[in-house]
Amino acid sequence: MKILFLVPYPLKESPSQRFRFEQYFGILLAHGHSYEVQSFLDSVNWKVLFENRKIVRKGVTIMLGFVRRIFLLFHVPNFDMVFIHREAMPVGPPVIEWVIAKILRKKIVFDFDDAIWLTDRADEPGWLTAIKWRKKVKYICRWSYKVSCGNDYLCEYARQFNQHVVYNPSTIDTGSLSNPNHFAKRSDEIVVGWTGSHSTLKYLNELQPVLQQLEQKYPQIKILVIADQPPRLSLTTVCFIRWSPETEVKDLSKIDIGIMPLPDDEWSKGKCGFKALQYMSLGKPALVSPVGVNTKIVDHGINGYHCSTADEWLNRIEYLLKRKDVCADMGKRGREKVINHYSVASNTFNFLSLFE
Repeated sequence: MKILFLVPYPLKESPSQRFRFEQYFGILLAHGHSYEVQSFLDSVNWKVLFENRKIVRKGVTIMLGFVRRIFLLFHVPNFDMVFIHREAMPVGPPVIEWVIAKILRKKIVFDFDDAIWLTDRADEPGWLTAIKWRKKVKYICRWSYKVSCGNDYLCEYARQFNQHVVYNPSTIDTGSLSNPNHFAKRSDEIVVGWTGSHSTLKYLNELQPVLQQLEQKYPQIKILVIADQPPRLSLTTVCFIRWSPETEVKDLSKIDIGIMPLPDDEWSKGKCGFKALQYMSLGKPALVSPVGVNTKIVDHGINGYHCSTADEWLNRIEYLLKRKDVCADMGKRGREKVINHYSVASNTFNFLSLFE
């Protein structure tokens, strides 16, 4: 089968793309399929959208993406199926998806791992809400052959419009990539770590008072933040490492305890708990807000903890700081769960079923 992947970003740049389908490309080839990837943004201009100002250049970049998508429609008839991650275009109605499904009569596999019919910005201006046209999600669901969703909450939404919904979690290569046996930690420091993008850094700010108390009480503690932008935290021990796909796993292996705070809202319920999976895959206990799929991934008291209040965050981190044996046991059980339920190996046939 010939499969066309329509994606927002260039390959190897977006964690969402890398851990939802890019790491399965070799498996697709091994099972007799062929594929081609077309991103809306090219490797030169994609970072422009995340830079401050440069409004004119951003406009030009989006227009170039529109032009590429229009010309791509002439290429779509050469494929058997079209896999669309999140949306074909970042703004406007789902014209490209409509043409592919209704005019070209191609089967669409629609994949998303966030509540993309919503926004996580309380202060989003009305003009941006209008041009994003997020109600497009329900229409793309209706027109799709199958819908691939990263958690049960997203599946429930999609089933309102399409009965062919597949729960397809974000997964990790626990063999050759995220393997704690490949990294040796030789330090007396205790590292509490967080990883994510600039859009989720704001959630880490909520834990600043807790982290301040910890660093004042424990001189051996260090706070490690791995992101595409430095955090704005008033901490003396914070260490920032700029995220890179080449060093991502090596950098993350430096932590002892992984944290994932989230607000309890509709947007967060759509999250797929990938930070927790990353920590656990490397044998680190995951401390998470008990929101959405986090309660399914992290088993409280077994491979991590659910923390709802500042006191719970403080007490759980403090306990693990003092009990390295518990920390190690939780990490071991967490990695076992990822291998059994959230690894590439455990999800291979489920992923392949999208193209049956």
